This record gives sequence, structure tokens and C-alpha cells, in this order.
Amino acid sequence: MHRKAVWIGLLLAFALVASACAGSGGDTTDTGAGDTTTTTAAATPAEPTTTTTVAPSPDFVGDSLEAGGCDYGGRVESIKALDEYTVEFNLCGPHPAFLAQIAFGVFGIQPKEHLEATGGSPLDNPIGTGPYALQEWVRGDSVVYTRNDNYYGQKAAAKTFVLKWATESAGRLIELQSGNADGMTFPGVEDIPTIEADPNLVVLDKPEPNIFYMGFTNTFAPWDNVDVRKAVAMGIDRQRIVDTFYSPGSETASQFTPCTVEDGCEGDSWYDFDPAAAKQLLADAGFPDGFKTKIYYRDVTRGYLPTPGNVAADIQAQLKANLNIDAEVVVMESGEFIQASTTGQLDGIHLLGWTGDYPHVTNFLDFHFAETNPQFGDPYPAIYEPLKTASEMASATEAAPLYEEANNAIKELVPMVPIAHAASSWAATANVKGAYAPPWGSSMFNFWDNGTDTLVFVQGAEPISLYCADESDGESLRACAQVVEALYSYTPTGEVQPQLATACEPNDELTVWTCSLRQGVVFHDGSAFDANDVVASFSAGLDASSPLHTGNSGVFDYYNYLWNGLINADG
Repeated sequence: MHRKAVWIGLLLAFALVASACAGSGGDTTDTGAGDTTTTTAAATPAEPTTTTTVAPSPDFVGDSLEAGGCDYGGRVESIKALDEYTVEFNLCGPHPAFLAQIAFGVFGIQPKEHLEATGGSPLDNPIGTGPYALQEWVRGDSVVYTRNDNYYGQKAAAKTFVLKWATESAGRLIELQSGNADGMTFPGVEDIPTIEADPNLVVLDKPEPNIFYMGFTNTFAPWDNVDVRKAVAMGIDRQRIVDTFYSPGSETASQFTPCTVEDGCEGDSWYDFDPAAAKQLLADAGFPDGFKTKIYYRDVTRGYLPTPGNVAADIQAQLKANLNIDAEVVVMESGEFIQASTTGQLDGIHLLGWTGDYPHVTNFLDFHFAETNPQFGDPYPAIYEPLKTASEMASATEAAPLYEEANNAIKELVPMVPIAHAASSWAATANVKGAYAPPWGSSMFNFWDNGTDTLVFVQGAEPISLYCADESDGESLRACAQVVEALYSYTPTGEVQPQLATACEPNDELTVWTCSLRQGVVFHDGSAFDANDVVASFSAGLDASSPLHTGNSGVFDYYNYLWNGLINADG
């Protein structure tokens, strides 16, 4: 028991350190807004509590998910409901980031019966245990939520929460200025002075670790030629892009993972801008006169890409001027773009990015460069093999040489070009108490209080669906998080805390995690939360042979990559 307690302490300490390194305190993060930038931080809520404690029923029949061994290559051997309030995760190897990972909202829990009733596809009718329940999704306009008055944690101040969207930051700002909204995501660089000058508005620092990159899929020519990819890496002035389109405090990326994430920047820094060497490399690769390609992106403002159209146009101009590459810019609908890019279907350059979901380097590297990820085409063993080994090491110091090996392989093989780690922010009206922009996870709007019965927040795009086990975009994840909760969660400042579990304790080897569930919790439909709901929710995402493994796209990106592959994927 003492060793288990030590492990829990070390793991939670790791999460605290990681989030602190990510600038979660706000005071150390430079958003470029000057001394007048205001951060309205929510007080970290106390851990949710319930008073109900009863003995498990002897008649309870626990479900289980069985992989039948570990030969399939994934992390999970089995997940078992030991009793109504206890779930056991048996893993195929040590998993030091287990707590941080299961706190990610994608691994949220819905009722087993609801998943079965919807055929594993509750795309527009999620049922959860969160502070808000879904009232209505008005397609093209808003998602409307109603307060969960039976919530076991901090109850929402506003009876109604409305999530709206506007593609352009200027449109979101107009909603804020007019009083039609209480908060917004990612004001443009040009909007920050306007917000600062308005006494009715405040800027919320958002110290999120992120990356914007140009991706290539090596199953399409000429991107199957590493020298072509390397020529583009050397032929793009990344510093110019950051200086022109990003807020002060943003950084030109030296690695894919921000250096604020432990072990993220092990290895050699990225290529310097050298257009002459790039053009010669392209000629030696058989393209002395360049070639034609396409630049794909979605017109959605994100923290890592504040002005997507302008950045796409600049990259297009640089490719032509520096390498004589003629690139057609193609704007895609958000959901279509995410589906096509992450499944490796785009034959040109795709502009995409990533915002950290949980405080560990695996969230950046393992998701993108895993053996099972087709985004960049055929995966690279020189990258994914050291990553897989490193992910099972409890000591960051011992894992560092493996992350150095992987980062150096990424530089040598160039599956993508890392451009920027963006300084980002949100904005809110000055009268909102508890407004915050989290470094990890989604903002929970039960902590926001505008003094009225209705709270309105405007983000950059409409959710793709409200079943986030099978989504990966931030707009969907934010919409889901208000309704569906996971076993653990993040505080407003980014620390890992128990949520639907009261604790998950590991064995000495970090291969078995036993989670004690919070008692007395009910779903929004009135049904009781128990261990079989946990097994069913994980089975729906993780077991490719399950009748519940339907979702939206059916890809279940996060389950696939973060658990090192789906169970029965070839079945």
C-alpha cells in the first residue's frame, strides 16, 4: 500500500509539474497583449464529493472487455467490472500517464443502455453525468444546454448554457461587444488591442501547449520522396509566418512538441531556412523545375492557427518563390477535412495543428506518429518504435534518450514541418466571474457566472457530432465536455483530479489500475452510474468487433492511437 501511495503521489505530482511547465499560472505566459492583459482565473474547485456509500450488491453481474492477450500490440488486455463501484484496467505494460490520459474527455462515460439503444452512435443525443444536460442542438446555429440540478459537484450558476459559433474572430468579437455573448475563443491578433481598450471586456490568457504544422502523406507522389519533403522543410521561412501572423510570445517550432512539455524538445532542432540548399535538394530529387500540388486546410480559427487563410496564402507564395512549386489552395469543410487528413487521404500538403489534451509528451508524439496512424502515410518504425518503449517508462529522465531518438528520426524523415507554437487567448465580458481558459482539456462552464440565468459562449466552428469518443476537433470536444464526464478530469489550472472515479490506484508495476467509482451519481436520464457503464463506454471505443463500435466516422482516433491500437481491429 505504501508503494501504491507513493506512485499516486508521483503521478499526480507529474501532472502538476507538467501543467505548471505549460504556463498554467498565466503570469508567466506572454500573450503579447501588454501589461493591460487581464486573466480572470477561476478558483480551483474542491474535488467533487458525494455522501452516498453503500456496499456493492451481491447480485451484480459485472461486464468485461477481453483482448485475449497482448499479441495485438495494444495497451489494454482487459477491463473488468469487479463490482458495481470497482473497475480494473489490466494493461499490457506500464502506463505512467494513465491518470492524465483517462482524464481526457474523449474517454467519457455514457449509460450502457443508451449506447445500446443508439447502436453505439449517440451523435446528437449524448447522456452523461455532467453539470449540464443537452436540451437541443439547433443545426447551424447553437447547442443549448440546461443545468443539471442533481449534479454532485459545483452546480452551474446559469440555468441555460448556449454554445454558438462564428468562423471569423471578428464575428465572435461582435457578439461579445454587443452583449450577445459572455465569452469567445481565440480573438485575432488585430482584435487584442480592441478588447484591451474596452472596459467591458477582458482578455483571458490561454497557456495551452500547441503546434501548427504542414503535413505530407507519403503514399502520394512526390511526397514519397524524403528529399522532396526535406526540401520543403528547408524552403519555408517559418519565422516569417510566426512574425507576420502570430501574437507576440509565439515561437517558431524547434520540435513538434512544445518545450514546455517534459521530454518534448529532446534531440536536434529543426532545419534552418535555406532556400538555395532547398532548391538544390529538390533538383537532385528530380524536380529542378518544381511541380504542382495542393494545400488543403479548413477555414476554422484555432489557437494554433489564428488566420488559416492568410497563412495558407503565404505558404503558397513561399513555395512558388523559393522552390517553384505551384500549389493550389483548397478550402475544405471542417469535418470533411479532419476525416480526410487524419486518415491519409489528401494528396498534397495539409495544414493542421494540435492542442495538448493531457500533460504528457505521449499526447503529442504518440498520437501523431503511432504505428496505427495513417495520417502521414506508411508509418515510420524509426519513430514509433522508440516512442512505444518510452511510453512505458515511469522516469522522464530515463525516457529522454528515446524521445531524442524519435525526434531526430522525425527531423530526418520529415513526415511534417513544424511551424509554430502559438501564444493564444480567449476573451470574456468583464462581469463574468470565474471565466478561465484552460491549458488542458475543455473549459467547464458551470464555473462561469455572468449573474443571469443564461450564459452564452462563441467558438470557431459547429461541433461535428456530440459523441466525442469518435471525434478529435476541439469544437466538438468542448460541446461534449459539458455533458459527458470521464473517470478523471482537469481543474481549471490543469491539474489532474478524480471525477467519476474517487481514485485509480496502480499495482507496483503500473500494469493494473483499480478504479473506485463515485457512488450515488445518476445520469441525466435518471439511471444510476455503475461499473458496467465504464466497461461499455470503453468497449464502444476500444473494441473494433463490438456492436457498439459505430460512432460517427468509425475511426475512433484517440482510442486507437492513445491505447496503441484497437482490440479485434482485424476481426
